[in-house]
Amino acid sequence: MDDESKWVRINEELAVPVSELDFRFSRSSGPGGQHVQRSDTRVELLFDVARSPSLSEEQRGRIRHRLAGYIDGDGVLRIVSSATRSQLSNREDAVQRFQALLAGALRVRRRRIPTRPTAAAREERLADKRTRSRVKQMRRRPVDE
Repeated sequence: MDDESKWVRINEELAVPVSELDFRFSRSSGPGGQHVQRSDTRVELLFDVARSPSLSEEQRGRIRHRLAGYIDGDGVLRIVSSATRSQLSNREDAVQRFQALLAGALRVRRRRIPTRPTAAAREERLADKRTRSRVKQMRRRPVDE
């Protein structure tokens, strides 16, 4: 096993050692006949966010906040893959999804700077409102004097 395959690269600042990932295997559901009934192809990837030494407190908080739906009460991130009939393919799929999820959760989002509409945009909006108002007035029944 080469040195590169012992780590799961998330982004420039973070790489998680494979030793911190736990894999569980079980039988996949759905059609497939004897293969499904005999093979443990469903893969469950478990990563302990709460106790991982690879994460800083800031990273841990960001992951817990943004991936709350994937994390249980003990702080363990859980990803399940049963897309293919191959345990190896499902394992690779789970690791890829793990990388994508963590990279997305750790991405620092730019702060939105609120802007104001220009004077021309405000005037155009008001002109459109006046036009709509006239159209609706024309649809009304005439008032008898």
